[in-house]
Amino acid sequence: MDHAALTRIAEALERLSPPPMGTPDLTGADAFVWHASPDRLTPVPQVNRVALDLLVGIDRSRDTLLANTRQFAQGQAANNVLLWGARGMGKSSLVKAAHAAALADAPGRLKLVEIQREDLPSLGRLMAVLRSADARFILFCDDLSFDHDDSHYKSLKALLDGGIEGRPDNVIFYATSNRRHLMPRDMIENERSSAITPSEATEEKVSLSDRFGLWLGFHPCNQDEYLAMIRGYCERVGIEIDEDTLWAEAIEWQQTRGARSGRVAWQYVTDLAGRRGVQLDVS
Repeated sequence: MDHAALTRIAEALERLSPPPMGTPDLTGADAFVWHASPDRLTPVPQVNRVALDLLVGIDRSRDTLLANTRQFAQGQAANNVLLWGARGMGKSSLVKAAHAAALADAPGRLKLVEIQREDLPSLGRLMAVLRSADARFILFCDDLSFDHDDSHYKSLKALLDGGIEGRPDNVIFYATSNRRHLMPRDMIENERSSAITPSEATEEKVSLSDRFGLWLGFHPCNQDEYLAMIRGYCERVGIEIDEDTLWAEAIEWQQTRGARSGRVAWQYVTDLAGRRGVQLDVS
């Protein structure tokens, strides 16, 4: 075989198995997105987030998450957190807002790293990179859930407890999900009904949630909370509208969507701002 053929084979093998990631530059941003194959941390110059004071109707969850995040940023002990519950009620917005609030107390010290569910098997490599860094890191997985025959949860379980090395002291894991146990209910019930030892078959799947020290529940908002969200957004972005018109339009918008939530409130305000020529900025 000639030298050119060997070179092509070597290059093909290198593409299939790229070299280990070098030490990344983490000083240029406060937020990053983790990508696998090849492994890399992509900086996010400006995080898409909502100010903490605009998140209405989730006071207890807000205060708990903010306290946990500030403890962690200050080098104290803190828990992994699972934010679960109703769609559109500000779970991911709260994570990003809490990061911003804690970052204000310790500029440059606290980094937010978003990881996609499909990249969870690479978490071990990411932790190896972050373990020796000076900063502290919130690993954030939005809309985390697992379906039938999905084995990613097994690697996540070990990583949440850190395995034999232990989770790095400078890394914590935040996840949002519509499911409290991260698994479909029928998946858990099927395991319970068909297994020889039902409780043991269910235990492995349910125990994933147990590895989060804090569970923060989010529930559908009532009409007063929904309207308060909209009023807060309007005041922040400078939309002037009388109360009667605002309430009538907001309630009609909610009825057409068949739901009330922070997301529905923001979608109405987006429509209202567009009709009135107002620029949106709620960061």
